[in-house]
Amino acid sequence: MSDLLISRSADIPDPLRVARARSLPHLGPRLLFLSGGSALNDIARRLKLYTHNSIHLITPFDSGGSSQVLRQAFDMPAVGDLRSRLMALADETELGQPDIFRLFSYRFPLDAGATAQEEEFRALLSGEHRLMRAITQPMRRLILSQLRSFAEHRPDGFDLSGASTGNLILAGGYLSHDRALEPVLFLMSKMVDVRGTVRAIVDDTLGLGAELEDGQIVLGQRDLTGKETAPITAPIRELFLTRGGMRLAANSVPLPKRNRRLIDRADLICYPPGSFYTSVLANLLPHGTGRAIAARDVPKIYLPSLGHDPECLGMTLPDQVATLLACLRTDAGADCPIQTLLSAVICDTEATPADQRQEVEARFAIPCLPLALSGPDLMDRYDPKPVCEMLISLS
Repeated sequence: MSDLLISRSADIPDPLRVARARSLPHLGPRLLFLSGGSALNDIARRLKLYTHNSIHLITPFDSGGSSQVLRQAFDMPAVGDLRSRLMALADETELGQPDIFRLFSYRFPLDAGATAQEEEFRALLSGEHRLMRAITQPMRRLILSQLRSFAEHRPDGFDLSGASTGNLILAGGYLSHDRALEPVLFLMSKMVDVRGTVRAIVDDTLGLGAELEDGQIVLGQRDLTGKETAPITAPIRELFLTRGGMRLAANSVPLPKRNRRLIDRADLICYPPGSFYTSVLANLLPHGTGRAIAARDVPKIYLPSLGHDPECLGMTLPDQVATLLACLRTDAGADCPIQTLLSAVICDTEATPADQRQEVEARFAIPCLPLALSGPDLMDRYDPKPVCEMLISLS
């Protein structure tokens, strides 16, 4: 056997590759995203037109919103970001399961009283709720078994206000499958015909913590993002995983073999938009992730977020690239070549100053390509169409 390295030039967008993907999405490339949160959901929803084989490794470390209510009640991983990505990738046409999609996407109203919410929950549990009645057997029976498992374990005083029905069903499935996420994620994926693969980066009940430059320790994703609480007041020096509020050693949480195999099969790896530390770097903390990425000889793209990220206090784009590489090298090795971890930075033409793009290329010897990826009416969000076509063209 001999090693043969083949390189190619790429047009962005590449009309032939894009047209081929649109015509045969079931044979589309395996684009792997290391993400969390909702920043990628619009792009994932559009991506279904080009490939049904995208891979999404999601952080289950969220400590805010309705996910936190479930975490506190059942000592379980956060499922909200997993559910929202499943819904983004679900087949929403009549050929899919639109009735199940509507049920999983439903939230209990915030402005209803506790009595009204309990009545609605009982209607769901009995199968008499309009959303549940719309689902045919045997799917309805499968869903009800998960929801009833949640009801059996539900603690007194559990607040349904704003709760996602899909999150409750995921929690019930987690509890009824020996406190494992993988079986219920697989089941939900099949129920709504998910056009891709969605997995937690680790199937474990962990949290996030950070040491700031001023020595302060902040525990919990919620207190790091600056969205539900006041933003951090000093830059982040180090991000780490926690269990029960206690800091874990850097190599104590291994990347599961099933996720390493997904990285090994990826045709492109993307560090996508999202909260830089708690959605992107958090996925790189499990031991073995950096080494698995370095070992895969495919394009590796960083697509930075548009707009202000409270986690990136005082950071420029070159600072973000340096931090991303340092996080990967913690696992892959300090001497791991940059090009095995990151092939290019793709940024929006209008969002990133030319001097920052030039600094990225000078410091790291990788291209920083400005492309027209947003629009005037998108409010600091990428336009999903050119982003998807860019990723398809590079894969």
